[in-house]
Amino acid sequence: MLHVAVLGSTGSIGTQTLDVIAANPDKYKVTVLAAYKSNKLLAEQIEYFKPQVAVLIDKQAADRLAAGYHGPTKILTGEEGLLEAATFPHTDTVLTALVGFAGLGPTIAAIKAGKNIALANKETLVAAGEIVMPLAKQYNVSVYPVDSEHSAVFQCLQGENKSQVSRLILTASGGPFRGRTVPEMENVTVADCLHHPNWSMGRKITVDSATLANKGLEVIEAKWLFDVAYNQIEVCVHPQSIIHSMVEFVDGSVLAQMGMPDMRLPIQYALSYPERMPSSYPRLDFTALSALTFEKPDIINFPALALAYNAGKSGGTVPCVFNAANEVAVVAFLNGEISFLDIPKVIGYTIESHINVLNIDLNQIYLADTWARVRAQEVVADLRKR
Repeated sequence: MLHVAVLGSTGSIGTQTLDVIAANPDKYKVTVLAAYKSNKLLAEQIEYFKPQVAVLIDKQAADRLAAGYHGPTKILTGEEGLLEAATFPHTDTVLTALVGFAGLGPTIAAIKAGKNIALANKETLVAAGEIVMPLAKQYNVSVYPVDSEHSAVFQCLQGENKSQVSRLILTASGGPFRGRTVPEMENVTVADCLHHPNWSMGRKITVDSATLANKGLEVIEAKWLFDVAYNQIEVCVHPQSIIHSMVEFVDGSVLAQMGMPDMRLPIQYALSYPERMPSSYPRLDFTALSALTFEKPDIINFPALALAYNAGKSGGTVPCVFNAANEVAVVAFLNGEISFLDIPKVIGYTIESHINVLNIDLNQIYLADTWARVRAQEVVADLRKR
C-alpha cells in the first residue's frame, strides 16, 4: 500500500490523480490533501478519501472548511500548514500538482523529509532544477515525472544506457492557434485560448500551451530530469497528441511512447513504477487513426519557446525569471489586462532587464522570483498604456 499526499488536489492533475487512486483502493491510500481555496471540493474529497491531514492555503477558505467539518482529518492552513503537510510522516510519495512557483518550497521540504516525488509541477525544476535534483540525490529520493511528455521519455529510457541517448524529442500539440500568424492572433480571447484541441487542463497550463511557453518550460524540466544538454532536446509539433515523446539513440533508433491523450496514464505510471497496473482507460485504435503528422515549431509567431531555450542556456537565475514573468503575464491576460500577444513581450522585456546570477542558491532563486514579478508587473502596466 503506497501512502500518497496530493498537493493541488482540487486542480486538473489533482482530481485525475484521485481518480487513479479511487480506481485502485488496494494499492493506494491518501494521507494528505492540499489545495489553495476550493473548500467545497476539498470537503468532498476529504469525505471520500478520509486523509489524515488536509490543507487550504487561503485562511478564509480554511476557516469555512473547518466551520462545517467535524471529522478526524486535521485541517491546516497557510504556507506553514502546506509545509507540514508535505512532510507528513506517514506519507511515502508526494504528488506535487500545485500551480507555478508555489510548488518549489513544498517539494524541497518533502525531499528533505525523504519522500519520493511524483512531479507535475514543472516550474519547480524550471526555477531551481540546479538545486532540486542534486538535493533529491543527496536524500536518496526518486523524482518521477507526471507530465505526459516527460513520462514518455522516462518510459522509453527504461532498460537503456543513458550515455547512448542522442536526442530527446518532446512532442507538442501546437495548441488552439497552431498555424496562425501574429496578425491572425491579435484579437483572440481568453475563451479562444482555453479551448484546447486535445487536452483538458487547468487555465494556466492551457494558456501556456497556446503560447508554447509550456513546451519551453518542459524543455528546461527535461534538461534537469534526464541530465542532458539543451542541444539534445528538440520539440516537434504533433497535432494528434498520440505520440507523447520520443528518444533517439546514437545508432539512429527511435523509441516512442504512444497512448490516448489521457493524463491518468502518466499519473498512474508515476505512482506504480516500476510496475504497470491494469486500467480501464481508453485504448488506441490504430485502424481509426487517419494520420500521425509532425511539424517544426513556429518560433516566429510563437516566440515564447525560443525565449525558454535561451533562458535555459543562460542558466543561473534566468530560467526562474522566465517562469515568474510568464506567470504574471498569464494572470494579466486571464484578467483582461493585456492581449494574448503581449504574453511573450512581458517575458522578453523582463528577462532583458535582469542581471543574471550564476552559482545560485535557494535564497537567490527566491530573490530572483520576487524581482521578476515586480518587473513583470511594471511591463504589464506599460503595455496597458499603449
